[in-house]
Amino acid sequence: MGKVDKPHYHGHRQRLRNRFLKGGAAALQDYELLELLLTFAIPYSDVKPLAKRLIDHFGSFPAVLDASPQALVEFMGLKEYSAVLIHLVKACIELYLKEEALTRRQIPSLAALVDYCRTSMGGLQDEQFRVIFLNSQNEIIAEEVVQEGTVNQTVVYPRKVLELALKHKATGLILVHNHPSGNLTPSPADRELTRALVQASRTLNLTVHDHLIVSRHGYFSLAENNML
Repeated sequence: MGKVDKPHYHGHRQRLRNRFLKGGAAALQDYELLELLLTFAIPYSDVKPLAKRLIDHFGSFPAVLDASPQALVEFMGLKEYSAVLIHLVKACIELYLKEEALTRRQIPSLAALVDYCRTSMGGLQDEQFRVIFLNSQNEIIAEEVVQEGTVNQTVVYPRKVLELALKHKATGLILVHNHPSGNLTPSPADRELTRALVQASRTLNLTVHDHLIVSRHGYFSLAENNML
């Protein structure tokens, strides 16, 4: 019998791995990073076209990671185990940044907190409102998703936030929500909610340290802009 040639993509995969090992993510284009990731779920096929189609369909490499498992599974040509792998990578990124930013200690920096919030919330399709609770040493002791809303509106009740603060025995709060539109300008409703929460918190000797608005591409701090 004659020699069986290896598939044309076999050497290509090895070259991708070598480039990644030598230069990290910066050595690969976005579609090549996704392609390399997919090789671990799809070992016997050329996955470059699939990687390119995924990025074209969802709009960007970060948007592929932000996609829900259901949306990934519904994409033609992507099996469940590939969708799980992609979603697992996003979950690992979130956990890594959360451990860096939300470990029970003083917040290392606003940048670290923003990085975690943007990764965790910035790509969501609907608004979500979270509260990060601090103790008297300004150490993070808990994080709660208080409300999940529609694409452009979140209704948050101050009483619910205060009940959670009492539950965690917190002395300080950081409010965080995302704007799916990408427009980081606080809306009149955002500013009114902030005022209501600041006033309600004072009755329990709680301090609202900041209200962050995040998207995939940036953030807005009401504290930094003297809007608390």
